Amino acid sequence: MKRKNFIRLGATIAASPLLAPLDSWAQAPRLKNWAGNLTFSTGNVQYPKSVAEVQQLVKKHPKLKTLGTRHCFNNIADSKDDLVSTRDLNKVVSLDRKAKTITVEGGIKYGELAPYLHTQGFALHNLASLPHISVAGSITTATHGSGVKNGNLASSVSGLEMVIADGSVVHFSKANNPEKLNAAVVGLGSIGVITKVTLDIIPTFMVRQRVFTNMPLAQVKHNFEKIVSAGYSVSLFTDWQNENVSEVWIKSRVGTEKDHTEAEFYGAKAATKNLHPVIAQPAEKCTDQMGVPGVWYERLPHFKMGFTPSTGKELQSEFFVPLHHAVEAISAISKLSKQIGPHLFITEIRTIAADNLWMSPCHNQTSVTIHFTWKPETAAVMKLLPIIEKELAPFNVRPHWGKLFTIAPKVLASRYEKMTDFKKLVATYDPKGKFRNAFLSRNLYGII
Repeated sequence: MKRKNFIRLGATIAASPLLAPLDSWAQAPRLKNWAGNLTFSTGNVQYPKSVAEVQQLVKKHPKLKTLGTRHCFNNIADSKDDLVSTRDLNKVVSLDRKAKTITVEGGIKYGELAPYLHTQGFALHNLASLPHISVAGSITTATHGSGVKNGNLASSVSGLEMVIADGSVVHFSKANNPEKLNAAVVGLGSIGVITKVTLDIIPTFMVRQRVFTNMPLAQVKHNFEKIVSAGYSVSLFTDWQNENVSEVWIKSRVGTEKDHTEAEFYGAKAATKNLHPVIAQPAEKCTDQMGVPGVWYERLPHFKMGFTPSTGKELQSEFFVPLHHAVEAISAISKLSKQIGPHLFITEIRTIAADNLWMSPCHNQTSVTIHFTWKPETAAVMKLLPIIEKELAPFNVRPHWGKLFTIAPKVLASRYEKMTDFKKLVATYDPKGKFRNAFLSRNLYGII
């Protein structure tokens, strides 16, 4: 699209630094990820502002990885060679009211896109717990929100534009080749640089958020599907201590779903003030609760755009199991409470609808996720992960691609029926492995 066709977001996007010459890399210290647990292996980072500049960079460098907003906790986006950031590719390109789609540059953050969409009368079907993440980075790792009937963020993609290894631009679309799009959307950064994304959109809507505290874990085990189906999006928070769920967050669409005004919900008591998932943290970071109606993007995330989300310095891991194994999986983890407790801030349990995206953890299965927000104690956490993964192994557990896990490559391959086909697709667009790094070499190709 020509620049004159871009729709400017104005105040919703902060000004970006000027682009350095293409043959001059940014002279800055090596970057860290958002939580500070990972230092990237190179300081060679470039910030293109156009597709043409991306093409030049891809042609120039034999090895390259793409950076989004650096919210991953592992080295999926790391490189010892060169990095290209999509930070400045952050504009809305076009809005198609008739088709109900919006096309954006890959580096735009959901917290920047969502207010614009709402002003135009539209919404996205789902959002992650924090709005600070970019569209391209989120979809390529199958990042998600919550809801038994709500797919992850990648499930709303109807088109992709990518710069592949030879510097050419390719397009994938639901209209022209849906199966190839299904293969490419959750691409793990292995196919090319995502420069534009077309998303399906829906009419804007309002949401209420209510929180209940101290639900007996026995209620979760006996009434799990009723509890997680009580709203548009439902999250359960627990530290696995005292057979208790500390908080239940219910997000309900105004006018179409029940507003849970009752004083008690499956043994949990209605909160009397706004809360943070980690009770010791200030609630000002969190989206408004207490049943106050708000537009979708001010309620579906847990955290506000203007604040550091979650606890800040932390580690994260997350595991997906089929929904019908939810209670068994929760019971298995609860047995590890004494081992987990000292190292954990909080666990969040959510549900996500099935999708047909080849490398999505929800491929062909509606899932329950068990998410761990850990204290920044890397050695202890890395010892705990194999124990957790062993407990969840009977349920064919799949990890979140952007978070910490230790599952062996052969086991991963056995749990992704389309992995072999995916690697063939990757070879078509990146035959020499320009975009391959240590993470992909290990987890897709078994090279350790």
